[in-house]
Amino acid sequence: MFNKNKKFTSSSIDYIIVGLGNPGREYENTRHNCGFDALDKLADKYSCDMRKLRFKSLTGECRIGSSKCLLMKPSTFMNLSGQAVVEAMNFYKVEPERVIVIFDDISLDVGKMRIRQKGSDGCHNGMKNIIYLAGSDMFPRVKVGVGKKPHPDYDLKDWVLGKFSASDRKIIEDVLDNTVEALELMVSDKTSEAMQKFN
Repeated sequence: MFNKNKKFTSSSIDYIIVGLGNPGREYENTRHNCGFDALDKLADKYSCDMRKLRFKSLTGECRIGSSKCLLMKPSTFMNLSGQAVVEAMNFYKVEPERVIVIFDDISLDVGKMRIRQKGSDGCHNGMKNIIYLAGSDMFPRVKVGVGKKPHPDYDLKDWVLGKFSASDRKIIEDVLDNTVEALELMVSDKTSEAMQKFN
């Protein structure tokens, strides 16, 4: 568990940015992998090589503005994401307030995103595991809307592991561009500005 009582004042990494998803080709472009997709866009923009396997994740380091950032795509599968995140937090001594998590949200329509500075897991299993293992809910997060199930009897697992329609995928690509811009603001200590612009 992350030591939340110890106050850290310095680190070789200023921010950890985590995109949530499931590893493997069969999960690519699914609703549940929006966090991975957003991180890929961020990594592409900053020419960040994401092939290094550390902290049970594919990782890369880059400088965004004046902040040195560790980018992470956990390979633990969604429900155990906290294992990867807490391992990196402990290694770099980064507090939850400087760990930004990106994940899908079925309560938001496709095309919507929400930025929060802290809060509950919102019934998202990846976020739930991170909060549980870290012992804190003080993680800033970017939630990408993937839309609700088409009807109440539709299996939730099938929905989140399903792929977007062609029209929804185009909308998601635009949202992911906005996510990158929001992350740039957030690692510049401008989370409130990001919330005003994109929420």
